[in-house]
Amino acid sequence: MKIEALASHHDRDGLGCGVDRLDRYLRTQASQDVRRKANGVFILVEPDKPDVVLGYYTLCATSLAQGDVPAAARKHIPRYPLVSATLIGWLAASEARQGERLGAMLLADAVRRAYASAATVGSSMLVVDAISERAAAFYEGNGFVRLPDSLRLVLPMHAIQQLVEP
Repeated sequence: MKIEALASHHDRDGLGCGVDRLDRYLRTQASQDVRRKANGVFILVEPDKPDVVLGYYTLCATSLAQGDVPAAARKHIPRYPLVSATLIGWLAASEARQGERLGAMLLADAVRRAYASAATVGSSMLVVDAISERAAAFYEGNGFVRLPDSLRLVLPMHAIQQLVEP
């Protein structure tokens, strides 16, 4: 499997992840977001079927208010009113291929890509707005910390550094 930037040859109509708004985003909005540089969209494919979309995720810049950052993460970020971050806006994997850990592959790539870009763009943490409690549990199981009373979760770059740099 490989993950690559969204291109015109990808069959954006073929993904069925089980959540209509995630499928609809890929079908109708993703290409425009890439053209407008609003989001980076990354597609999971098998090398022998490069047009078949097995999943995708998006990345973009965002910020959080200093007060929204969990106390444990505050010691690792600058004390600006707004904290720079990278947002995983959407993440979806084929429902037909559940059990193959496609979501975990997509998330691992997003984490690596966000960490690599943080050195040039500046980003103190990775943020995700989970679409459900089930999705939030997936992110929590992968090290993200949930903000109180929300489906927003964060993973500080210092924690990612410990994962990607031995």
